[in-house]
Amino acid sequence: MQLDLNQLRELLADLDKTNISELTLKSADFELTVRKEVSPGSQTLSPVETLLTAAGVGSQLVSSPVIPTAVVAPVGGTLTTETPATPSAPTPPPLSPESKWVEITSPMVGTFYRSPAPDEPPFVAIGDRISTGQSVCIIEAMKLMNEIEAEFSGQVMEILIQNGSPVEYGQPLIKIKPD
Repeated sequence: MQLDLNQLRELLADLDKTNISELTLKSADFELTVRKEVSPGSQTLSPVETLLTAAGVGSQLVSSPVIPTAVVAPVGGTLTTETPATPSAPTPPPLSPESKWVEITSPMVGTFYRSPAPDEPPFVAIGDRISTGQSVCIIEAMKLMNEIEAEFSGQVMEILIQNGSPVEYGQPLIKIKPD
């Protein structure tokens, strides 16, 4: 797959017009990853980060931030440009009981298991009280069983993952109401 600088510029411009936050293109010759973030409470995009690795040689291309502007031409006057004002942040909703819950997240990519063996009871169930250092589940990664321990004590409120399901790094597994 060939991609020249003009095509890359067009791709970045088109991507900037969408709600897509990350795009990765891979071929035998290169890998291209484009990421953009929208800062909270603002419509201005941060710089688009681009990583281009071509045949083992990496070069980083970073575009400038995209700031929308408007051209204003008063009757009989000169042309000027203005940057639109940032909209005010919306009022946050009232806090729910769930907002005080904390999550136990996966420290690695792997497979989630609720019990130490298929014929044994689960480590924890909804409503159980747990203590710091207690095993709450297992993440299997590369044929290794990694017991995940609670970093705090509290009550199990939700188990977010089905037994035997794949999990990603940082994915919430269990919600706890801390003591």
